[in-house]
Amino acid sequence: MRTGNILVILALLAAAVASFVWLGIDLGALVSGDALEQMGSYAMRFLNPDVSATHLKAIGWGALETLAMSALGTLLAALVGLLIALPAAGRFGRLAQGAARLLLNALRAVPELVWAALMVLAAGLGPNAGTLALALHTAGVLGRLFAEALENTPPEPAEAIRLNGGGRVAAFCYGTLPGVWPQLVAYMLYRWENNIRMASVLGFVGAGGLGQMLYVSLSLFQEAQAASVILAMLILVLAVDALSGWMRQRWVSA
Repeated sequence: MRTGNILVILALLAAAVASFVWLGIDLGALVSGDALEQMGSYAMRFLNPDVSATHLKAIGWGALETLAMSALGTLLAALVGLLIALPAAGRFGRLAQGAARLLLNALRAVPELVWAALMVLAAGLGPNAGTLALALHTAGVLGRLFAEALENTPPEPAEAIRLNGGGRVAAFCYGTLPGVWPQLVAYMLYRWENNIRMASVLGFVGAGGLGQMLYVSLSLFQEAQAASVILAMLILVLAVDALSGWMRQRWVSA
């Protein structure tokens, strides 16, 4: 092993030790006294989820709310991202390209949870704030991906349409978009998979859905109800992943 690699490993170990010392983390407290018994008792209370009809009905509505937040947020983000991606790909000059890329960087630099906290203040508690938060952050991500896809698209089909008298809109819709559309759809579906997970978390700042139900249950120490919500989150994420994979195989790979 090279001396440089050894020094890097030693530096990482020193940083880890310094972090424990600085933060004052006491790992021994996890196994001292009745700590293990208390943790086991707390975990055992999660093994008996609440499956009453009333609670399951509330979970169903929360799951639909979470699904709607993720789908609508992704759709809005795709539309906004595509509009910003056009100037970001250099279609309207250098000045517009720089401004569009700066906007995309700003949108995706702010995490979804921060956007959600801001949107809760602006739009109030509920799914509206969660949808806007997902749309704003995802617009920055998709806009950047869309811009790179547009930059790598061969220009010949669009130029052929323009040389034959077609306008810029017709050249884009019939010359550029068909070639890049499968890639754009793949990006959208991938971000939808991520957003369904994030939509389940945004409720912790009051943005609605299953996340808000989980936050309330944990705040009230209702472990059985929280376990049911966590299972619903897992089922919803697995279902969306399977649906997105099927859609990619059917629409993108075809």
